[in-house]
Amino acid sequence: VFPSLILLALSGNLCTDKKAAAINWIEGRGKSVVVEAIIPKDVVASTLKTNVETIVKVNTNKNLIGSAMAGAIGGFNAHAANMVTAIFIATGQDPAQN
Repeated sequence: VFPSLILLALSGNLCTDKKAAAINWIEGRGKSVVVEAIIPKDVVASTLKTNVETIVKVNTNKNLIGSAMAGAIGGFNAHAANMVTAIFIATGQDPAQN
């Protein structure tokens, strides 16, 4: 249909964008943010419908043990945007604003 069409790749995949690559682990990508929040246990119970001990256990099993068993490269963590969206939904906020 297009006889003069030529395939051209502008990336050699060295950017390792969204890939598990050692360079991303060593140098990082984008912004790094550290956040801490203290949520009273009564708010965890009433709003999130769980308890602090369960949240800690899930984090350990999923992000530490699960990531290690999967052979995760670059650290044992969770997808922050998914967590923010879950908090938005749990607290009655509009997840589209995440």
